[in-house]
Amino acid sequence: MSSDVTLGSTIRSEWIKFRTVRSTIMGVVITFVLTIGLGALITTAVRAHWPTMDPARQLTFDPVFASLSGILFAQFAVGVIGTLFITSEYSSGSIRTTLTAIPNRLELVWGKLVVLVASMFVVTEIACFITFLMGQAIFSGVVPTASLSNGAVLRTVILAGVYLTLLSVLGFSLGLILRQSAACISVFTSLLLILPIIAFLLPQSWQNDISKYEPSELGHAMISVTAQSNDFGSWTALVILSIYVAVVFSVGTTMLIRRDA
Repeated sequence: MSSDVTLGSTIRSEWIKFRTVRSTIMGVVITFVLTIGLGALITTAVRAHWPTMDPARQLTFDPVFASLSGILFAQFAVGVIGTLFITSEYSSGSIRTTLTAIPNRLELVWGKLVVLVASMFVVTEIACFITFLMGQAIFSGVVPTASLSNGAVLRTVILAGVYLTLLSVLGFSLGLILRQSAACISVFTSLLLILPIIAFLLPQSWQNDISKYEPSELGHAMISVTAQSNDFGSWTALVILSIYVAVVFSVGTTMLIRRDA
């Protein structure tokens, strides 16, 4: 039976799993709520306080980043989606059935990766474009706005979805390594929240050199129209984050192949 298994059939079976699992559906809903809902809330607050805002802040205000600020919360939701895509099978014991049906573990990992990346890219891009357009509509007439006709703005909105997609793959890769949902979510959260706090406690001369390599700071650079003084440019940040994810994914894949189920 295993001889009939192909990458295409693996992708189809993993797609059925992905779209029918309750945790995935809830994760996607939460991603939309956090990205769009909080983005609308924050842009509404900015519009309300714009007349009293400090002129210096008004001059440096980034309407694109403000409208996409819900991503700072949605990044945890996509990480959980990626994590549960593999750890839920370990917690339920169904991973043994999966490996029996698809004995080629490398093929299994690539099948899951294709489904995860394709699904999350579509979901996050839709969410990012909706929240951007909604934010600019809220700002209209009061706060300076941005347009997708501007190449830098369009790039930023697209990279916002790419950033969230990469984080979902990072969560999935951690799941391959740790196999336990709680442990993976703890590590994922620590990378985005605790690591910046640790860097903040370092001497000031080190902070600027170290902080720009943090995953969350790379994401900040990707969703900013203009690079901050201490950050990488958006494309450089994308390359570095992609390398991080590729390394963790490679380690996770190797461990899946070499370890028992």
